[in-house]
Formats: sequence, structure tokens, C-alpha cells
Amino acid sequence: MRKVKELKNWVEGYNDVKTATDELQLAYDFHKEEVISEEEIDMAYRHALAAVETLEMKNMLSHEEDKMGAVIKIVAGAGGTEAQDWAEMLFRMYQRWCERQGYKLEVTNLQDGDEAGIKTVTMQIEGEMAYGYLKSENGVHRLVRVSPFNAQGKRMTSFTSVYVVPLVDDSIEIEINPANLSWDTFRSSGAGGQNVNKVETGVRLHYKFINPVTNQPDEIVIENTESRSQFGNKDNALRMCKSQLYELELEKRRAETAKVEAGKKKIEWGSQIRSYVFDDRRVKDHRTNYQTSNVGAVMDGDIDGFIKAFLMEFPD
Repeated sequence: MRKVKELKNWVEGYNDVKTATDELQLAYDFHKEEVISEEEIDMAYRHALAAVETLEMKNMLSHEEDKMGAVIKIVAGAGGTEAQDWAEMLFRMYQRWCERQGYKLEVTNLQDGDEAGIKTVTMQIEGEMAYGYLKSENGVHRLVRVSPFNAQGKRMTSFTSVYVVPLVDDSIEIEINPANLSWDTFRSSGAGGQNVNKVETGVRLHYKFINPVTNQPDEIVIENTESRSQFGNKDNALRMCKSQLYELELEKRRAETAKVEAGKKKIEWGSQIRSYVFDDRRVKDHRTNYQTSNVGAVMDGDIDGFIKAFLMEFPD
């Protein structure tokens, strides 16, 4: 059924492009006969172009993992309240983007900031090609603005890290050694009813393993507090642990097979990928040099231009 749905989406995408281009040709013919205006041709052209570009961008996502859902973890950098507020703004940006795409988003762990914003949030996003699109968001996001939390009204710079890994499903076999797995339980904080606050439903997973990329001992730590059931939180934490292990295997595979072209910028999880300069009304991606002056639209989830530019420049 998954394969049928995937093929159906490709057929529908092709039909959309075929219809849009046929309508554009028809509009051009009508314009020659002075039946429609030039503005109507421009509208038909923009519609056809958008359909072609959407299908073209989807075609760049050819890897196995690109079709999967995604896990996004946002962590506020140093800088106190300002950085925590920036983390919450990015959280809202991705929520709005998911709404635009029709994706299902579930928050599995959230820690509020000391005064405002959030320290960290982890969310699962389910939808076709979610990881393929969102892998472009991996890295450090930089905010420059006059801070509302600074009494002197100074311009401040804040950093927040965004980590994206594929959300594995039952079709992906990932082995976890039970001997290297341990659990802590704790009371969840915040809203959720009396049971969440009185019973130790929150879980913290610790998994020690040999990192396949570095060949060094490593540890994955995951907190999950979403469910009112400890068993539900444990199941979800295990799924997210498998997602991180799967991403490490993919990274090892890419490192072994990749032939980096000269002049391409290195893509790393810790690299600064994008700057959001509010006062200058500019958002710029440092990997592709794609930028826009519509800061408000970007913060409302309009990041498709950045995603497309990334996929076109770094298809592998």
C-alpha cells in the first residue's frame, strides 16, 4: 500500500504539471486572438512554473531515507532568555511549515525557558518526504535583532541548533542491544492532568554504543514526556533512539561513498547555516547564498525557497 501511494503521488504530480502547461499553451493561443489579457497569461505561467518546480524538487529526493518522516530537536544556545526566545520562534516556524504541508506534528519533549521561550523541544513529523525536505535545516541558526530582553535596546546575536534525523518505521530494521540500554523515570512537568504530574510517566533513555562514524564509545540520551503512559513514552523513546542510530548509519554510508566536488562547502551539523537579521529585513542561507527580505513570511513557515535552493545545490 505504501508503494501504491508513492506511485499514485508521482502520477498525480505529473498530471498537475501536464494540466498546468496545457492551460498555459491555451492561454497563449487565446492571447494571440485577444481573448484574454497579458496579466492572465502571467498568472498561468506562474502556476505552471510552480507545478514544475514542485515536482522537480521532489525528484531530488531519491534516497531511501528521504521518504520518511522526521524528528527535529531544537536546542537553545548560550545567551539565556534571548537564545531561548529564539528557539521558541524557530519551533513556531517549523510548526507553521508543517501546517502548510499538511504534515502531522507531535511534540514529544519540551522544556520551558527560565523567563521566556524554550530551552529545548523535540518533535516528530509524519508525512511523505518530511525528512527529505527538512534535512536542509540541520545546523546552527543565527538571529540578529534588537533584543526586547535588553534594557539598553542593544543589537544582539543568538544561536540555536537544529538537529534533524529520519523517523524510522517498522520497515526499517535497527538492532538495539538490551544490555547497553537503561532507563530513568521522572514526573512530567506542565499541563497534562493530575496523572502526568503525580505519577512518574516521563522517561529518560540511555543507550551506550560504538559510534559507527567515529568508532568511539558514545551515548544517546532521549527524554520523552508526551504520553500519559510510561509504556507509551518508552515505546516512543525507543523509536527516536532507532532514528538516531539509523541516521548515524546513513552518515557512515555517505562518508564512505561521497566524492565531494571541489569548491563545495562542507555540510556539518555544527555549522552555521542561516542568518536571520531582523533589523535589515534579511534572511540568508550561507550554504547556497539564497536570501529573502520577507522575514515575516519566513518566520511564518515560508521556508520552501531555502529548502529548494539547498536540494538543488546539494542533491546528495
